[in-house]
Amino acid sequence: MMLKRKNSIVYDEDLLGKYYVFRDRFHAGEELGKACLKVLDSSNWVLAIPMGGIPIGIKVSKILSANFDILICRKLLIPWNREDGFGAVDPDGRYFIDEEFASSIGLSRKDIEEAVKEQINEIKTRNMLLRSGREYPSYNSLRVVLVDDGIAAGYTMMAAINFVKSRGASGIIVASPTGNLNSLLKLSRSASTIICLNIRSGPWFAVADAYESWRDIGYEEALNMLREELQGL
Repeated sequence: MMLKRKNSIVYDEDLLGKYYVFRDRFHAGEELGKACLKVLDSSNWVLAIPMGGIPIGIKVSKILSANFDILICRKLLIPWNREDGFGAVDPDGRYFIDEEFASSIGLSRKDIEEAVKEQINEIKTRNMLLRSGREYPSYNSLRVVLVDDGIAAGYTMMAAINFVKSRGASGIIVASPTGNLNSLLKLSRSASTIICLNIRSGPWFAVADAYESWRDIGYEEALNMLREELQGL
């Protein structure tokens, strides 16, 4: 691991622009945790964005000896293309929209309102299933590490940043095994530090391209991981 820093972004020089650099999310979590340990002198919370961020966040929190939780933010989906988004919403219902992009594809105010409502309902469902419906605490004067398995457009991570900032976090660190350069540069305006090992640029970016083994994580698997984490506390 050859960590370099440019402004607020820390990356692994050996992994720049490369593909399939992690065996799976667990391996990525180990490597990301080691990097975080080298960069950060302390951290209070590690918050993982589900579902893919859960195994990575658990690994990072253990290496940093930090409190762990999941932060359920959801991408706002384009009605006619459910694979792509135009923003994201947080557990408080606060949403972030890429206004220029939303306008360019002709989204109406009704489209936006319906997308927000849909994902707020999904957040409530996931919070009940994965966190037993608990309210999120204050992070006043605390350092928070936000973890996901990759950063493509960066909408969900931006919503997560805004959420912990609204709850008083004094230091916000974004940590991800892989990320798109342009998105990381945008996020760097709002985060104290970004730790991203495998940075790639170019017009096409897929988080999965950083992993040899990649699959979706379902509710049952996520719950099992969270239960094991709670038992280990």
